[in-house]
Amino acid sequence: MSLTLDIARQLIQAIFAQAAQRGMKPLSVCVIDAGGHPIAFERSDGASPMRFAIAHGKAHGAVMMGIGSRALFERAQEQPYFIQSMNSLASGALVPVPGGVLIRSDGTIIGAVGVTGDSSDNDEACAVAAITAAGFDPDTGGSAS
Repeated sequence: MSLTLDIARQLIQAIFAQAAQRGMKPLSVCVIDAGGHPIAFERSDGASPMRFAIAHGKAHGAVMMGIGSRALFERAQEQPYFIQSMNSLASGALVPVPGGVLIRSDGTIIGAVGVTGDSSDNDEACAVAAITAAGFDPDTGGSAS
């Protein structure tokens, strides 16, 4: 299965619905394919201008490293120079904090969602809920997955 524009839009709407239910701050969401290319991006009214880069960096880092951004966060605690080097190689498009969740279908990475705007844990929780509701397997890559 591949990640389509229609599925990406459904994921974004589900994430915004989760955020509304939880009373979260304005979010920005980027959905990318397995090659790291953006499929869709939306930001809530009131989201700050830099949020595209953050949402994209969470998703892009996850896909390019093959692990969720929570795992990248955990790795950054243990090996900060390694993650800094990977971010440099990714031209700054690797944000190692929770909120970048891989989308798996039958074990295969088909893309990722990057969510930003509230706490990283809340961002990640919305992504996980939306990916699960869409019938895919979310992968944060960390101890909270």
